[in-house]
Amino acid sequence: MRNTVVTYLGFGIGAINVLFLYTRFLSEAYFGLVGVILSTSVILMPILALGVPNTLVKYFSGYEERQEQQHFLSMMLLLPMLFILPIALLSWISYDAIAAFLSRKNDIVGNYVWYVFLIGMAMAYFEVFYAWSKVYLRSVFGNFMKEVFARICISIALVLVSLDWLSVEGFLKCLVGIYLLRTLIMKLYAYSLSLPKISFSLPSNTREVLLYSTFIVLGGSVAVILLEIDRFMINQFIAIENVAYYTVSIFIATVIAVPSRAMHQITYPMTAELMNNGSGTELKELYKKSSLTLFIIAGLIFLLVLLNLEELYQLLPLNYRGGFTVVLFIGLAKVFDALMGNNNAILFNSEHYRIFLLMGIFLVVFTILLNLWFIPRFGINGAAVASFMAIASYNIAKLIFVKRKFDMAPFTADTFKVLGLLIFVGALFYLFNFTFHPIVNIIFKSMLMSLMYIGILYRFKISEDIFGLLSNWFKR
Repeated sequence: MRNTVVTYLGFGIGAINVLFLYTRFLSEAYFGLVGVILSTSVILMPILALGVPNTLVKYFSGYEERQEQQHFLSMMLLLPMLFILPIALLSWISYDAIAAFLSRKNDIVGNYVWYVFLIGMAMAYFEVFYAWSKVYLRSVFGNFMKEVFARICISIALVLVSLDWLSVEGFLKCLVGIYLLRTLIMKLYAYSLSLPKISFSLPSNTREVLLYSTFIVLGGSVAVILLEIDRFMINQFIAIENVAYYTVSIFIATVIAVPSRAMHQITYPMTAELMNNGSGTELKELYKKSSLTLFIIAGLIFLLVLLNLEELYQLLPLNYRGGFTVVLFIGLAKVFDALMGNNNAILFNSEHYRIFLLMGIFLVVFTILLNLWFIPRFGINGAAVASFMAIASYNIAKLIFVKRKFDMAPFTADTFKVLGLLIFVGALFYLFNFTFHPIVNIIFKSMLMSLMYIGILYRFKISEDIFGLLSNWFKR
């Protein structure tokens, strides 16, 4: 719950940034440039991290001796440098070629290659130190730094731009500084939990750890590419202003994923521990409960977003109002992700991760081909459809894989009850059109929808966890 509150606070600040500050204080071209820089950095991040965040969570609880833990932590700290240093050298040598590739359609992007690398590196080591805190089951501060801190700093920088105290070029430099500062603070917090004693001795299972990290680079890249490749490829084929329009629509849809992001901060290490201990029954229960709970919450948010979208667009500049198709398809993809529960954690912590990650490579190729086909023809709507098709295919593959290898499925009878409830509430409130101010309409419709949805859930006890939470709340 703490993680959910923190994550929603971050998204609230992000909403102010994306919907109001960026759209008014930066030109569409520079807003698009920020989107390209951040998306490209996110794509680069899993390569620079070398799979360390996932590896740290998976193996840490398996070491019983303190000395072995220290050997392992030291290796995890130094491992990303095996990729960061060579890629930095390659970027320096091949700067012109990289800049020419990134600016093939939009010349403005070519001047910011180093910004991409520095932010990508900062993101990579941030995730390493964040994973460090997760293994001690202290995820709330890291979640605050990830979701809130950077957005607050960006808000301040955008306000300074609006006051002409900071140039647009200065803002882009501040963007790099914000991500570097965030990583430094996360490092200090991680070290406060457990100060490392740097050792050049390797843990006993080094070969296994390195092999897992290598494959996780593929897994992390697959997941990131499925989420971020669309904005990167929009820049390659159409005007960069479209990245700005797409970014606004993507952000609106991404609100649906907030509960999943919050829950995964704690279910990932829990899943790793259950699998390390061979607790199959508890793992199946966690799989079903995480799926149902996230589906209930994400489904409601999807309805709230979609049925209030027309009113929300009335609050935005005219050029940013044409993203209904993008919100619809990306929103459906996020609901599908939520329905998977802790599926990713099960796969990445299992002995079958290699086969699954290799399968992911084919899905990445499929995603790129879809974007190559759809974006030049249908613009940002094509990018959204391509992303939905790719994410849906990826989730179906994961679902089948877990079912066959572990004999587990996340669905129960309650899953279909929730689906029926979502269809009923959505169809009912689709007919409601109020004539008040857009903000009043959004608040009024959202309250009515939420009360009906939650009331039906509670009355029919559709989810044990949700019913227990609501019962405790009503008693208080």
